[in-house]
Amino acid sequence: MRIGLTGGAATTDGVARQAELAEQQGFTSLWYASNVTADPLVSMAIAGRETSRIELGTAVLQTYPCHPLMQAHRVIAAANAMGRPGFTFGLGPSHAAVVEGMYGLSYAHPGRNTEEYLSILTAVLHGKPVNVTGVDWSAHAVGGPAPQHPVPVLLSALSPRMLRIAGAIADGTVLWMASAKAIESQIAPTITAAAQAAGRPAPRIVAGLPVAVHDDEAKARSAIADTAGIYATMPNYKRIIEIGGGTTPADIAIVGNEASVRTQLQHLLDAGATDIWVQPVAVGRDKAERTTSKTRTIDLLCELL
Repeated sequence: MRIGLTGGAATTDGVARQAELAEQQGFTSLWYASNVTADPLVSMAIAGRETSRIELGTAVLQTYPCHPLMQAHRVIAAANAMGRPGFTFGLGPSHAAVVEGMYGLSYAHPGRNTEEYLSILTAVLHGKPVNVTGVDWSAHAVGGPAPQHPVPVLLSALSPRMLRIAGAIADGTVLWMASAKAIESQIAPTITAAAQAAGRPAPRIVAGLPVAVHDDEAKARSAIADTAGIYATMPNYKRIIEIGGGTTPADIAIVGNEASVRTQLQHLLDAGATDIWVQPVAVGRDKAERTTSKTRTIDLLCELL
């Protein structure tokens, strides 16, 4: 199995140490949120220089606050500073509450906005000239230097329109809170059909979910509810959770003993996922119990690599 973990630490040194350990353990990737060390790109570049194989990806950087031309240049700089293949750019339009509430921008047309954004950004990442006059984004620039190594682009796509955009323009999708049922019924068929229609290769589908290996499933789901409950309040996640057969993140998280979790992870791949992104969730009343719980989850994942 291609299994990655959530990446992140309080400091850049911590990010680098985590990457070194994850690579030693055999994990294929680490995925960094936009707020890791305030902005993950510098820390990822440094972590990439301290490792040799592990894929380091953003999951995800937000589109609205940064012009696609500038965003592409930031990513090229970070990927080149990393000095080796393995940088993957995951991005997405975020949520109305963030874009309108925090940034004061309109979230009226996220599909159109994202399609224009990706059209500009992917051209720049391939070193091509850009001449786009859009409704939301425009860019006019001669082709500049491309990254020294290819940078795959994955779109955070949960709705049918976003999945069609991901299949047609990006290299795939990086998901969060999408169960095997949601992947099989909506995500994999939609993005694959869009990629085929555009004459593009089969897309990557990175499936991200909370995971806890624990004998008491009720306790494990309670721990997940404590750490991931906020996603049930976000419309985009709420819809995909419901499509996946749940009402809360805890419902569609992967929990159980080793045999059960192994089976559930395989179900993600059988449903169409190409990669698995695990957020290990520690379960327990105190630090010692939580450490033991998380270690048990990591140990199983290492067996599956």
